[in-house]
Amino acid sequence: MGFLKDFKAFALKGNVIDMAVGVVIGGAFGKIVTSIVNDVIMPLVSVMTGGVNFTDWKWVLSPEVVDEVTQEVAKAEVALTYGNLIQNVVDFLLIALSIFVVIRVATKAGEKLRKKEEEAPAVEEPKGPTQEELLTEIRDLLKASK
Repeated sequence: MGFLKDFKAFALKGNVIDMAVGVVIGGAFGKIVTSIVNDVIMPLVSVMTGGVNFTDWKWVLSPEVVDEVTQEVAKAEVALTYGNLIQNVVDFLLIALSIFVVIRVATKAGEKLRKKEEEAPAVEEPKGPTQEELLTEIRDLLKASK
């Protein structure tokens, strides 16, 4: 029972739940950025480089062998697809840049908000009578009522 109790205390801590939410949102954000890279940026890069597609780049170690009689692949091609590596590096750099920009904007906004709070004049509460003044007033009222 101690193990389950400890696990429940661990799992329900606020920082663990916050971390889990961050991982889920980060995964979804990564998919969005990957889509932007694959569907928007890389086609533009391909147009600018004359139709080059990084994912097609490879170094063939052993070519595909096709059976001449059946026209079926007897031995698959063995290749190092370094173009995929380039694509994934571009993905990573753009995801890292996007996260950096989002965090930087949030940090700057937080700093501006803190500065505004610090610069705002403190609201002074109206000063009431001091304790001595109240006691004096009470004493005077008691004297007057006698």
